[in-house]
Amino acid sequence: MFRCVVTDCPPLGLESLKVDDFQLHSSTMRHYGLGPHRGRLNIQGGLQEDDVYDGGWCAGRVDPLQWLEVDARRLTRFTGVITQGRSSLWSSDWVSSYKVLFSNDSHSWLTLKNGSRDLIFTGNREKEITVLNRFPKPVVARYIRVNPRSWYPGGSICMRLEILGCPLPDPNNYYRRRNEITTTDNLDFRHHSYKEMRQLMKVVNEMCPNITRIYNIGRSFTGLKLYAIEISDNPGEHELGEPEFRYTAGSHGNEVLGRELLLLLMQFMCLEYLSGNPRIRHLVHETRIHLLPSANPDGFEKASEAGSEMSGWSLGRWSQDGLDIHHNFPDLNSVLWEAESRKWVPRKFHNHHVSIPDWYKSKNATVAVETRALVSWMEKIPFVLGGNLQGGELVVTFPYDRTRSVSVLREQTATPDDHVFRWLAFSYASTHRLMTDVSRRVCHIDDFAKEDGTINGASWHTAAGSMNDFSYLHTNCFELSMYVGCDKYPHQSELPEEWENNRESLLVFMEQVHRGIKGFVRDVQGKGITNAVISVEGINHDIRTASDGDFWRLLNPGEYTVRARAEGFSSSSKVCEVGYKIGASRCDFVLSRSNLSRIKEIMQKFNKQPISMRLRRPINT
Repeated sequence: MFRCVVTDCPPLGLESLKVDDFQLHSSTMRHYGLGPHRGRLNIQGGLQEDDVYDGGWCAGRVDPLQWLEVDARRLTRFTGVITQGRSSLWSSDWVSSYKVLFSNDSHSWLTLKNGSRDLIFTGNREKEITVLNRFPKPVVARYIRVNPRSWYPGGSICMRLEILGCPLPDPNNYYRRRNEITTTDNLDFRHHSYKEMRQLMKVVNEMCPNITRIYNIGRSFTGLKLYAIEISDNPGEHELGEPEFRYTAGSHGNEVLGRELLLLLMQFMCLEYLSGNPRIRHLVHETRIHLLPSANPDGFEKASEAGSEMSGWSLGRWSQDGLDIHHNFPDLNSVLWEAESRKWVPRKFHNHHVSIPDWYKSKNATVAVETRALVSWMEKIPFVLGGNLQGGELVVTFPYDRTRSVSVLREQTATPDDHVFRWLAFSYASTHRLMTDVSRRVCHIDDFAKEDGTINGASWHTAAGSMNDFSYLHTNCFELSMYVGCDKYPHQSELPEEWENNRESLLVFMEQVHRGIKGFVRDVQGKGITNAVISVEGINHDIRTASDGDFWRLLNPGEYTVRARAEGFSSSSKVCEVGYKIGASRCDFVLSRSNLSRIKEIMQKFNKQPISMRLRRPINT
C-alpha cells in the first residue's frame, strides 16, 4: 500500500509552533484573527465567524498580488509546501493554485520556474484535505512566499500551510542554538507501525524480563490485538497493598504523539531501572503500572498511511466502524444525576460504582469492540489512577466532562472530588515544559496557560459518555486526559523535543497514585472483606475494597474522618491524616459481624424457622 511520507526534509514547524508568529508575514489580512500568524497547517478556528482566533490566513483583498511569507531565520534547503483551506464552520475558502517565490533579503524575489515559465502548483479542492507539492529540486534561501493565483470562486483567498525544509548548518545562529531542545536519553525516537510497536514491546520485555509483561486486553474491529505492557516487580500479579496505575493512548487513532510517548516511557523505565535509578526503581517496586499505547490501532493505520503531515485533523480519529472510542462509554452521569434529583442517594442508590445500563450491554448497542475491551479491562483490574494521552492541545482536563445542564455547551461541572482532580491535573501541567508558560502561543483558540494548563472538561466543551466520567462513576479509578502537544501527529524529528516536554510530567503524575490513604478492611479473623465501602466525611463519592480487602483512596493533604462498612458487618470510623509528602497514609479497619447478620445466619441454619420451634420437644399424649 502506498504511504505518503516526506523523507527529504522535515516541516519547519508552523503546525508544531516551532515557527514563531513574527516569522510569518503577509501582503494584507482581512482582520487580526485571520492574520499571517493563523496560516498554520491544521490550525482550528473558533465557533464564531470573525473570531479573534480564526482558522487560517485570509488576504484583505481578493487579487493575484497577495502572498503569505515565512522567514526561516537562516539559509534553508526548501523542498516542498503543504496547504489547506480555511478552518471554518460557516465559510468555504481555499486556494486552488499558487506560485512559490524565494529570497535571501526579503526584498529581491525569484519565482520558482518550470523551464522559462513560472511554475504554478495545484492547490486545494476543498478546505480540509491537505495537498503536498514537492519542488522539482531543492531551493536554498532564507525566505519563502506562497502567492495564490486562483481560489474557490465562492470564497476568498485563505490558506493554512506547512513548509518543508532542512536548515543549513550555521554555528553563528545564536537564536537557534539557544532554542534547540536536545535529549540525552538513548531511545528509539521514530514512529512505529503496529508490527514495529509489538516488536519494540518484545525488545523491552527481553531487556527487562523480571519487571515487564506483555498482554492484550482484546481486539480491534479488524482483529488487531490491543497490546499493553505491565511494569512491576511482580508482573502478572496484583500485590496486596500496591496500587495499580494505567496510561492509555491512541483512542483517537490520529493522535499519535501519545502513542509514541508511551513507547518511549516503557523504554526509559526499563533502561533506568537497569541502571539503578532510585526514583524509577521505587516506582516499579511500589506500583503496578500498565501502559496501553494504541487503543485504536485501526484508526492509527489510516492516519499512518497518509503520514504525519498529510493526515489532516481527523483522518483516523474514529474506530473502523466510525465511533469515537473516548466518548463511547455509557453515560452514567445522567443515571446518577437522575437518582440524586429523586432523592434516592444514598439510601436507594449508591454514589459510586454506578451500574452499566442493560441497553449498553446488548449486542445491538452502538458500542465499539475497542470500548468493550477497555470497559472489561477497567472492571478487571483495581486501578486507582489513570491518564489517557490525547493530542491537538496543551492542557489537562478532569471530570466531569458532561455539563449537568442539558442545554448548556460549556459549564463548570465539578465532581465531589474536584479539589483532588485539580491537584492531579496541576501535577502534570506544572511539570510540563510548556503547559503553564503564559508567554507561549496558544495552539488554536483557547489560552489554557492562563488557567495553569488545566480545565474542567465540561467547562471546555460538554461530552457525554467520556472515559474519564465512566472511570470515576463505575470504578475506583480517577481518570484524566492529558493533551500532550499542539500537533496531533508530529514529524518524527520532533519526537525528542516532545519527549523532553512530557517526560517529567509522565513520571510525576504516576507518583500521585501514592497520595491519600491506603489500607485493608478485614474481619476479626483477619480475612480481607471484598467490596467494603470506604466513605470520607464531606465527600459524596465512595470507593470499594478490592477482592482481598485492600483499598486506596486519593486525597489531598489534611485530616479526614473515614468510615468503612460492609454488608453483614458493623461499620467502623476513624480519623486518618494525609501528609504533604508522597506516600499514602495507612488507614486499616477491622469489622465485626453485625447482630442482624448473626441472626440471619442462625435463621438460615434452622431453615428460617424460629429457634424455639426447633428446640421444643413434642408433647406425649
